[in-house]
Amino acid sequence: MRILMMGGTRFIGVYLTKILVEQGHSVVLFNRGNKPAPVEGVEQIHGDRTDESQLKEKLASEQFDAIFDNNGRELSDTKPLADLFNGKVKHFVYMSSAGVYLKSDQMPHREEDAVDPKSRHKGKNDTETYLSQQGLPFTSIRPTYIYGPQNYNPLEGWFFDRIVRDRPIPIPGNGFHITQLGHCYDLANAMAAVLGNETAIGQIYNISGDRYVTFDGLARACAEAAGKSDVKLIHYDPKQFDFGKRKAFPMRVQHFFADVSKAMQDLNWKPQFDLVSGLKDSFQKDYLANGADKAEIDFSVDDEIIKTLS
Repeated sequence: MRILMMGGTRFIGVYLTKILVEQGHSVVLFNRGNKPAPVEGVEQIHGDRTDESQLKEKLASEQFDAIFDNNGRELSDTKPLADLFNGKVKHFVYMSSAGVYLKSDQMPHREEDAVDPKSRHKGKNDTETYLSQQGLPFTSIRPTYIYGPQNYNPLEGWFFDRIVRDRPIPIPGNGFHITQLGHCYDLANAMAAVLGNETAIGQIYNISGDRYVTFDGLARACAEAAGKSDVKLIHYDPKQFDFGKRKAFPMRVQHFFADVSKAMQDLNWKPQFDLVSGLKDSFQKDYLANGADKAEIDFSVDDEIIKTLS
């Protein structure tokens, strides 16, 4: 297949590009050109996707079998692309988010669950709805927290920063909030498994690891991945603090996990990384490899919490 990928030079796009090329597909990346292609020889078309005129100018004469839209956040990001190729592609794969789900007393989240109209990911759900209404042969992917080498979000790195410096880890609440992480390689593999799968057309899939973990358990798993046998956890009530725009913890303070059984069944896919092995992969290939263990880190928010509790 000739495949158009929006982005393709950061995090998930890097993994997905490599997998698709290895499978024999011809991959074309559309991005601003700020970073090199992750695979030598992969074609790149440079442009700004937020400029509809650029999008049409650069892509109107191109032909693709499938499109991966990895970085559309709002409907306005994806609508011009979807309209341009409606009726011209066999598959339109959209990167959504499990963040669209409405908080629920019943967990894990399933694909048919209600969505939150006030979610900061509302644009993702609006896009899914539009793709469906327009009759595009789409598949939507809803990951929970993504981690692994090249992660540009401060997730596992937040824990590693404290663990390697033998600092206590401030955990909001009692540490028993349940969450879920999925390794970037597993996510990319699931996305690649969508191609050529008729069952996936018109479907939404939760993608993540197949097990859940508490906040305290995640901290301990990060410590194990970093080769530490002991880690000090402290718990606090976040409502007693005013951090302003400063972020005290890298995850939402709520239960947040999703059922991935539908993807495992329809896509013949399963996660290859368990949590600790995935965190080891990230710690060794990314955190240590980039010298993050020697970087200057601002722990002022931590110190404020610790001071109040001591």
